[in-house]
Amino acid sequence: MNNQELIILAAPPSTDDYYNDQKSAIFDFHINYAKKIMEHDNVIILTSKNDYPVYVKALGENGAKYVAPVEMQDIWMRDFSPQNAAQPIMMRYSAAGQGGGRRGQKEADFVQEKLASLLTSAGYPFGESNYFNDGGNLVDDYSGNLVLSRKFLRDNNITEDKGRQLIRQTMGAANVAFIEADEQGGLEHADGVVAFIDENILVINSYPEDPDYAASLIADLRNGLPGVTIHEIVTPYDGSVIYDKRFGSACGLYTNMLVTPNRIYFPQFGIPEDKEAIANMRKWTDKEIIPIMSNPVCQMGGGVRCMSWQLRGPEADKLLTFLRSRKI
Repeated sequence: MNNQELIILAAPPSTDDYYNDQKSAIFDFHINYAKKIMEHDNVIILTSKNDYPVYVKALGENGAKYVAPVEMQDIWMRDFSPQNAAQPIMMRYSAAGQGGGRRGQKEADFVQEKLASLLTSAGYPFGESNYFNDGGNLVDDYSGNLVLSRKFLRDNNITEDKGRQLIRQTMGAANVAFIEADEQGGLEHADGVVAFIDENILVINSYPEDPDYAASLIADLRNGLPGVTIHEIVTPYDGSVIYDKRFGSACGLYTNMLVTPNRIYFPQFGIPEDKEAIANMRKWTDKEIIPIMSNPVCQMGGGVRCMSWQLRGPEADKLLTFLRSRKI
């Protein structure tokens, strides 16, 4: 049985200068990340036609296997792609990911429609929901446990009871925890606060400087996820450099990891706490820990998980074949 996942990354769009100052950093992150993925799982980087040969060359021999000249309209693939690698469902990408407001929602819809069109052309099946939720605001263990921030409730103007019922029906969940994000406003994604590393095992940020928030977070999680083991990981958050004040920073957030059935692509920031974080992870899971340097991009508000859309199963294999067939 093929236990490899397909992880899809996206280069900055050629028609938008928002990422111009960070394009080199994004490129370096993508190449390093993709090379690590190639050793274990399948990976495709979606690029503009102009960027395609640059990415192919940087990935070395057979680089064309890992790049497709299919341009996306943003780099944060997690947020506007179908959620849940096993049973994908595309919920509506929210305005916050594009800066908020009516203009932000129009741009968010445009970004998502480009991906939906590609998937339709490829014959990739996915469910659809008109409820707002970015992929970064859904963290699950594929065993019936899910965590979302309460931004989901506010975006959809629903109560917590209604939201829990909706997520159970839509995602097939048994247990749903709603939490407050650690930074109000902006994205408020759950994957900057918590990460499932295995069935019924959750890792959360530590908040020694804010014990009230930490206590509230743990209470919300225990209320929504009975029987789940919770580990606190060192969290040397660094918000000293932020690319866009609307989105904060992901520097020092180890919870923004990409978890697969057999491996964990784990953020590193070139700081002393990196080793401590990995050592603790190895105590908590038998999965292989693959370090990924995230300091080139974390100041933009995301990293390893945010950049990645993950898929699995036969339909993922078909999509991989389709993307590899794309030519300039």
